[in-house]
Amino acid sequence: MTDGPEGVRLQKVLANAGVASRRVCEQLIVAGRVRVNGVTVTALGTRVRPETDIVDVDGTAIQLDASKRYVMLNKPTGVVSSMRDEQGRPDLRRYTREWPERLFNVGRLDAETSGLLVLTNDGELAHVLAHPSFGVDKIYIAKVRGTVAPQTVQRLRAGVDLDDGPIAADKARLLDTSVGSSLVELTLHSGRNRIVRRMLAEVGHPVIELVRRQFGPLHLGTLPAGAARELTTVERGALLTLARRPSPPMDTDPETP
Repeated sequence: MTDGPEGVRLQKVLANAGVASRRVCEQLIVAGRVRVNGVTVTALGTRVRPETDIVDVDGTAIQLDASKRYVMLNKPTGVVSSMRDEQGRPDLRRYTREWPERLFNVGRLDAETSGLLVLTNDGELAHVLAHPSFGVDKIYIAKVRGTVAPQTVQRLRAGVDLDDGPIAADKARLLDTSVGSSLVELTLHSGRNRIVRRMLAEVGHPVIELVRRQFGPLHLGTLPAGAARELTTVERGALLTLARRPSPPMDTDPETP
């Protein structure tokens, strides 16, 4: 944070970031609702460097660096989570062509899993969110073989033993059953390789289809398969806020459901 002639006035930076009009941003500052680098500021003469300073309003991080791009993709099945696949399989490049920045994926989904994938050119954020020790919650909907019993759902919550150690779903619930199949929702923070598929196979219900509906604060919503869009201001703020929190020690395995 800088109070001298260097930097840009805080209210101008907030207005440029889309928080509100400059007048409203001034009111937010005076009311003590804005922090710069973790310190509450109330002086309208405060100046910041958008490239390096961290600003939040009411505890929600504000994106100041306009060069950073954050995109949500509904990855279809059959597409690998890579910007260039050495085996020539369909990859993510086709979904990033409309943005001039060089984007890359945050974590990955296996080729046969569809759903929410974040693409960005913010390397620091990508590293933090993709690292399993950070424990970002992901919600999956799985269509599985067979009729899932309530006892099986409880077993998923209590934990199952896999070859690489025990694992428990943070949340699990049965959404629907039909002839020969069931829909199960699982919430996990683990980043272990193909963990959702392995957990469900272990309880006797192999996955037929798998989609990730939520990644941290981001929801897939009605975004069609194969479509991509930039995150909204609110979504960016929620994602940046999540990335700035201290990370607890958790799993250390690579992420692929």
